[in-house]
Amino acid sequence: MFDNGDDIAGSPVRRSKIADLADWPAPEAPTAPCEVPDPARAMTPEHDPVAVARREFAVLLGEFRRMAVLVPLDEVGDLWSAEQYGVRWICAFSDEEALARFAQARGDAGREWVYRAVLGARLLDVMVPLLPGPAGVALDAGGEGGMLFLPVAGIVPGAVAVDLGGMQ
Repeated sequence: MFDNGDDIAGSPVRRSKIADLADWPAPEAPTAPCEVPDPARAMTPEHDPVAVARREFAVLLGEFRRMAVLVPLDEVGDLWSAEQYGVRWICAFSDEEALARFAQARGDAGREWVYRAVLGARLLDVMVPLLPGPAGVALDAGGEGGMLFLPVAGIVPGAVAVDLGGMQ
């Protein structure tokens, strides 16, 4: 006598799912070692795009701080600036050609542009704090390769920097 009627003559043999799995062929061994991403390596500065971008910007900022840039003067002899979205921007240009392209884009190519050469560091550290409200520097505004030096900590003095609201 058989328990539960499993071996009744003429009935098909029933197997459990586990027995089915036991009959599967064994997986082939990999021929090459499996490469598992190393989380520690992925987070190293040379692989982190944010860290790379910060380093590249730090280099650009250092170059700007050491560079003598051309800053047009307004009709009363002050450094020419423009306001956009609540930020006052001192407009600076890397060379006369960049200033000429800007003047032409504004439709002011025919007038004489008086300008001064000023170190980028002086603009950021001395001139920006003298302006009311948030202020920064727009380098080669409107041209290819233009750059904004925002009024944030690390670019302008902390006393006049706009709070990033926890973003870093």
